Amino acid sequence: MDKRDLNLDLMVDTLKAAAEPSRLRILALLSRGDLTVSDLTTILGQSQPRVSRHLKLLFEASLINRYQEGSWAYFRLAESLIVGDIARSLLDRLDNADPLLERDLERLSSVKLQRRERAAAYFSANATSWDAIRSLHVPDGAVEDALIKIVGRKPFQAMLDVGTGTGRLLELFAPLYVRGVGIDINRDMLTIARSNLDRDGITNAQVRHGDVYSLPVDRESFDLVTIHQVLHFLDNPAEAIREAARALRAGGRMLIVDFAPHELEFLRDDHAHVRLGFNNGQMRDWLTDAGLMLEESRDLEPKGDDKLTVKLWLARDPRLLIADPDLTSRITESV
Repeated sequence: MDKRDLNLDLMVDTLKAAAEPSRLRILALLSRGDLTVSDLTTILGQSQPRVSRHLKLLFEASLINRYQEGSWAYFRLAESLIVGDIARSLLDRLDNADPLLERDLERLSSVKLQRRERAAAYFSANATSWDAIRSLHVPDGAVEDALIKIVGRKPFQAMLDVGTGTGRLLELFAPLYVRGVGIDINRDMLTIARSNLDRDGITNAQVRHGDVYSLPVDRESFDLVTIHQVLHFLDNPAEAIREAARALRAGGRMLIVDFAPHELEFLRDDHAHVRLGFNNGQMRDWLTDAGLMLEESRDLEPKGDDKLTVKLWLARDPRLLIADPDLTSRITESV
C-alpha cells in the first residue's frame, strides 16, 4: 500500500482496525520486536483464538506483517512507509504509564528473558567451537572496524544479512539502515540473534528462518547485502551469491567476508567447513556470473603461522553505472 492507495475509505479502515484496546496493545508490543501468537497470548492473558482474530484484522488492514518460521508464525509492525507511519504515530501518543500497558511491557520483558536464557544455553554449548575458530584469525573487533570502513557511514534504506548467525552485522550497521533483515537456517542461532537485537534495543531489524539458496525476501529490495563467514560451509557458494544478488537494488552493494585459501584440514573434519577458503579470481568470477562488479578486496592477515587470513570483497550491482557512467566517481567516493 503506498500513498496514492490510502484514500479516505482505506484511512478509515486502517483507523478502525487499530481502534480497539487489545489491538492497540498488540501494536504497542510489536513495535518493540517480533512476537508469536503464543507470546502475545501469554502477555495479553487472552485465548489463542481471540489473539489470532485480532492479528487477522490488523494484518488485513496492513498494520502488521506476518512471516512463517517452521511451524511458528511471527508478527511485526508494518514496514510500509504510510501505514507503518500511521501505526507509529498512534503509538507515540500512548501513555506508557497506563497500568495495562505497563503490565504488558512487564510480561514482554519476561518473554524476552526466556528467549535470552534459551540463547545463552545454546551459545554456551557451542562456545568452545566458536572460540577455537576465532583464535585462528585477527580479533573480531579488527574485522568489524574493516567492515565499517569499507561500507562507510552514509545511511541507506535496507540491509540483508545472509546467514546472520548471532545477528552481529545487523547490530553493527543498525545506525545506518532504516530496515534490516537477517536470514539463517539454524533456529537456535535465530534465538540468539533475536535476543541480541532485543538486548540492544534494535527495533528496525528482524530475523527470519530461510535457506541461502532460496531467500524469503523480495527481489531488488536491499541496498546492502552481507554474507559473513557463510560461504565456506556451502557446497555451492556460487549459487548462494547469485541468489543474494537477486535481492540487490540497482547500484546496491554486496559485502562478502570469508577466509583466504588455507590448508587447515581439521576445519573440514571438526567444524564442517566444506571449502578451505577462496581466492580473488574465484570470487570475481562468481560475482561476475551473478551480474555484479567487484570493486574492492581487502586482506586482514594475522600474526603467526597456521593462521587464517580474513578477506573482504565488496561488489556492486552495476546497473546504475551502466545507465549513468557519471555516477561512477560519486559512488566510489561513498564507499
